[in-house]
Amino acid sequence: MNRQRLIAARRWVVKIGSSLVTAKGRGLDHEAIRDWCQQIAELRSGGRQIVLVSSGAVAEGMARLGLSKRPGVLPELQAAAAVGQMGLVRAWELGFESHGLRAAQVLLTHEDVADRERYLNARATLKAILDFGAIPVVNENDTVSTDEIRLGDNDTLGAMTTNLIEAELLVILTDQDGLFEADPRLNPHAKLVSEIELSAPQLSAMAGESKGELGRGGMRTKLSAARIAARSGACTAIAHGRASKVLARLAAGESIGSLLLPDIGVMAARKRWIAGQLQARGRLKLDAGAAEVLRQNNGRSLLPVGVTQVEGEFERGDLVICLDPQGVEVARGLSNYASSEARRILGAKRGEILGRLGYPGAEELIHRDNMTVV
Repeated sequence: MNRQRLIAARRWVVKIGSSLVTAKGRGLDHEAIRDWCQQIAELRSGGRQIVLVSSGAVAEGMARLGLSKRPGVLPELQAAAAVGQMGLVRAWELGFESHGLRAAQVLLTHEDVADRERYLNARATLKAILDFGAIPVVNENDTVSTDEIRLGDNDTLGAMTTNLIEAELLVILTDQDGLFEADPRLNPHAKLVSEIELSAPQLSAMAGESKGELGRGGMRTKLSAARIAARSGACTAIAHGRASKVLARLAAGESIGSLLLPDIGVMAARKRWIAGQLQARGRLKLDAGAAEVLRQNNGRSLLPVGVTQVEGEFERGDLVICLDPQGVEVARGLSNYASSEARRILGAKRGEILGRLGYPGAEELIHRDNMTVV
């Protein structure tokens, strides 16, 4: 019954990893790219909108520059990405052109999704591209990204894009048949998980850390991506990208790969944006009472009286993480105060803020409209 959701899904994000896009480290696999273009064209003819998240820029750049291993120095890595991006986009453009479709390049960084105005602009642009009938080809802007502004991997980028455009389905194509109960490379008898809810307690134990030479993600990042995508109510399908007609079979509801089902409430768009920010500027330690109130009453604001410690330096409007006394994340949100002000009102009750600061301020350290509870 759950596979019927794939048949009904009209807006997809399809992420294809480096191990699939590249020909064993020798640049791009153009034959495979042409095959996926044909599959995506068939989905488009069936009335679906498709956003493609494609890895492979660095791998293609390595091949073009004659590099035998991934550069370890950031400028060289960015140079390889810049050279490879030319070939990656051209390969997808030519593949889609043969089916009468236009491709559009979209490069994003964490800063593009962390800033609210740029986030909304990226969403509007992606939706406009889809309305024109073109295929957005999304990648992280590795040419300018540093560790401080990196989204991290294209699984996460695919999930963030799913939230951006409110897609119904995230498809992660990889070099594995899906999610297994144990690592199939270590246990040949491990069983494939056909369907599972994202809140299932055994799920985290199934996701290994392994990753390839060319890519940055493993099965754990795919699970994390599925949980991000679930914030907008999207399902996530993980399947082998080399399986015959894999996208058409998913669209037909065939039991192929693993289907991860969202069984948590859908977040409002603004809260989804807050939850999706990966770079926090500071941390707030809460007392046990405040942590319990936030956990049990999703929709309550955080008051200074429940905060015991402020860590880091941040400004008003920056993202901060709220931790319980054991250091476990409870929530995250946008602070109404800079860190210097927040320290002065620690433990303050209603009516005491004016006396502490010498000027009137918000009663809430984080307002409920600007906070998401984990």
